[in-house]
Amino acid sequence: MESPVVILDRPQLPENIGAVARVMANFGLSELRLVAPRDGWPQERAWASASGADWPLDEAKVFATVAEATSDLHLIHATTARPRETQMPVITPRAGAANLASATVEGLRCGLLFGAERAGLETSDIALCQAIVTIPIDPRFQSLNLAQAVAINAYEWRLIAAGDTPPPRFREGPPPAPGEQIVGLYEHLERELDTSGFFFPPENRPSMVRNLRVALGRAHLTEQEVRTFRGVITALVKGRGRHLTRLAQKQKSGD
Repeated sequence: MESPVVILDRPQLPENIGAVARVMANFGLSELRLVAPRDGWPQERAWASASGADWPLDEAKVFATVAEATSDLHLIHATTARPRETQMPVITPRAGAANLASATVEGLRCGLLFGAERAGLETSDIALCQAIVTIPIDPRFQSLNLAQAVAINAYEWRLIAAGDTPPPRFREGPPPAPGEQIVGLYEHLERELDTSGFFFPPENRPSMVRNLRVALGRAHLTEQEVRTFRGVITALVKGRGRHLTRLAQKQKSGD
């Protein structure tokens, strides 16, 4: 099975990135993506901390945003222990690994998203994912370092990857659309809602956008469904324009 991509959002210390690469090599993960690393990239200290597990670092890719880093992925799990204002499945690393493995058997590209050491993941980035993975640790002390969090999830993945191949999930029809197309739909819808004045009052816009994205993300839209939704938005906009034109013509004729 193709292993999941490991995505580190705004990692702070090169030593932590190196420790993550070492863990990835331990459990058979190889593709590492970095979103806006604080100290830039590459950093020699990362290779020193990897203790010879150089290949995830050698091939690591850097992105400006989480949306860009996940644009080609079909299924993304966000790893966080913090309560969030999102309505999506919350699962353990074991259940998450099984879910990712089933998707991989279907030929889908998958990823595990990890937040920065201090702040964790932003809610807006979690909204780009399809599930939240939470490690069941003691609530008296919920602090895990970055490499530990990656190690637990990578270990659960390895248990499945090294054993029997799980059966594909029952699914009729084509696979979900990749992240790039999903984000394109989000942005198209949000532009038109801005134009129509839907986001009111303005200070509520971020939470309203987040709720819309989470709701649509749960649907696992296919490429055809994304095209259909975008066609619906375009038709509504054109219809609104025709209505305004007719209204203006009536007013002019009345004058």
